[in-house]
Amino acid sequence: MTTIEFRAPRSKGLYVTTATTVAVLALVVVAALFAPMRPPLPAAIVLVGLPPLLIGAAFAGRVRGYVLTEDTIIVQRGFWETRLPLAGLRSVTGDVDAMRGSIRVLANGGVFSFTGRFWSSKLGWYRAFATDPSRSIVLRYPQRTVVITPHDPQHFIMRARTLIKAADFPK
Repeated sequence: MTTIEFRAPRSKGLYVTTATTVAVLALVVVAALFAPMRPPLPAAIVLVGLPPLLIGAAFAGRVRGYVLTEDTIIVQRGFWETRLPLAGLRSVTGDVDAMRGSIRVLANGGVFSFTGRFWSSKLGWYRAFATDPSRSIVLRYPQRTVVITPHDPQHFIMRARTLIKAADFPK
């Protein structure tokens, strides 16, 4: 089976958002632990326990890379994989502005990656597995739209279109 691996490069904005969020959440934990007045137990549990859980969840769900196979796009996540079938894929296009102006609905908007469900006037509802929005590739299926950001968008587009054509997947 043919597989082609693509890295998931991180944008400067992603680094800034991740570092800022981790720093703020770490400050919340430190402030709760060393506050002159102890907060009530339920508040202390939330202030000390929730930030590490949020950071851990974002880290676990981050995008590490993409693998293009003869029938699937595999999004390599922190601790699992998400599979996007090539069957039914109607178009694979590059769009550096695909995520511009998007609204996060149920999404991580930049802590280790941009993942989850978004909405924009350009794409409508879509799911993102992204690390650098300037490398966006829009995958359009009959019932959904997905945005990914491999390190070499043009190479990814060319190879994906070739695989779709060679397999003659039904549209």
